[in-house]
Amino acid sequence: MHTWHWQIWNDLPYLTCSILAPWQHGFFSRHYAPRSPAALTPVLHPTALPYRIKQVHGNVVLTPAEIQAIATQSPAPDEYPPADGLVTDGTTQAIWVCSADCTPVLLADVETGQVAAIHAGWRGTALKIVPQAIARMEQQGTKMQNLRVAMGPAIAGAVYQVSTTVAAEVGATIAAIDPQDGPQAIAVLQSLPDSPILPDPEPGRARLDVRRVNALQLEQLGLSPEQIAIAPHCTYQEAANFFSYRRTKQKQVQWSGIVS
Repeated sequence: MHTWHWQIWNDLPYLTCSILAPWQHGFFSRHYAPRSPAALTPVLHPTALPYRIKQVHGNVVLTPAEIQAIATQSPAPDEYPPADGLVTDGTTQAIWVCSADCTPVLLADVETGQVAAIHAGWRGTALKIVPQAIARMEQQGTKMQNLRVAMGPAIAGAVYQVSTTVAAEVGATIAAIDPQDGPQAIAVLQSLPDSPILPDPEPGRARLDVRRVNALQLEQLGLSPEQIAIAPHCTYQEAANFFSYRRTKQKQVQWSGIVS
């Protein structure tokens, strides 16, 4: 069983997970705002180089080398490249994603030491961004059995109301359904064991557990449930520790990072 622990830095809390114990990492709470990844990296590692992206709810995954190449060709080198995932290509690289209700996913390879950080909202999940990142890691020598995955605080399925259209689009990544089939597609998804699609009292609506969908995508790739840990924290329900866009409609974020 993987355990989650609150760590303290300068009296401020951040979360770590035992599944990622060999790597310096953290799912940082709202208390660290408005610190940037550059300011947060020394909390994890004194000399690691920080990398971040401009998140756009897609499924593009970049490496630090690609980020640097884009920066040298860019007319505005201070702008971050659009992407929603990072995979390291060297040692002592700190990679960061931010989230408010979307799922921050940190992946690590126990053999190569490389890591990935993913921003997986419903759109990125529908585009299978986590499998995309794993494909990049595999190109660099990762084997499935060596992966460890931690999904940080995000909005819980029980309180995440979406349209049945969205639920079917996301659900189509884990079940052989046609999202256009409407109620029929939702019925198939709700019949899955430990289904990520939960009923909602409102017509045309459903509750969506994005982290569970990502876990099922990983299991369908061949990962075992023991290789996956999901934080028992909901950004929407735990206002004391986390920003939630769904709760406040304000663009505030918490950062999650890991060092290769």
